[in-house]
Amino acid sequence: MKVINVAIDGPAGAGKSTISRKAAAELGFIYIDTGALYRTVGLNALRLGVDIQNDEAVISTLTDDLKVELKFTDGEQRMFLNGEDVSSDIRTPEASMAASRVSAVPKVRQYLFDLQKNLAKSNNCIMDGRDIGTVVLPDADVKIFLTASPEARAERRYKELKEKGVEASYEEVLNDMIKRDYDDSHRAIAPLKQADDAILCDTSDIDLQQSIELIINTIKENI
Repeated sequence: MKVINVAIDGPAGAGKSTISRKAAAELGFIYIDTGALYRTVGLNALRLGVDIQNDEAVISTLTDDLKVELKFTDGEQRMFLNGEDVSSDIRTPEASMAASRVSAVPKVRQYLFDLQKNLAKSNNCIMDGRDIGTVVLPDADVKIFLTASPEARAERRYKELKEKGVEASYEEVLNDMIKRDYDDSHRAIAPLKQADDAILCDTSDIDLQQSIELIINTIKENI
């Protein structure tokens, strides 16, 4: 039986993880959050005190003794760093910014590239990230570019952080979002961009449930 792969790309805070997870559950696919892989590598760099803005050479060496694992527990993706479950630790603004930085390092990308390809090769899956449709799964059966305005994404992320008790202001979250967008779209290797054959889905003016339904319907109509 042919394996079906769905690639969902888009900027930080577009709701890719939540929407992709729900869509995968509805369709009976596995969900692969590639951003979590990069967040895990970024978290490792932060814990080791690496200057992620300037020490690309050091970041490259970190993969030598690094063990990043993606496991599924009751259908839920969990991330492990050297044997430790860091699924919650990687969801901070600091880990998000670190992920953007380490994802621009060629050796890190190669380290995680094979893991992503192997997972997609043997599973019906929805994989989300920044360059899935353009680089990781260029032959995906369905490609979606999921986006929303920076203001809408910042408002959602701000509410999410407040609910988790994380100290942050809306202005800080918006500025981080704009910087992340710039960094992701201007990096030399695999920048964030919409694949030529990707379907654009903008969720700026619809709620989460409507966004989930939009993605599920888009996938069903194109597989």
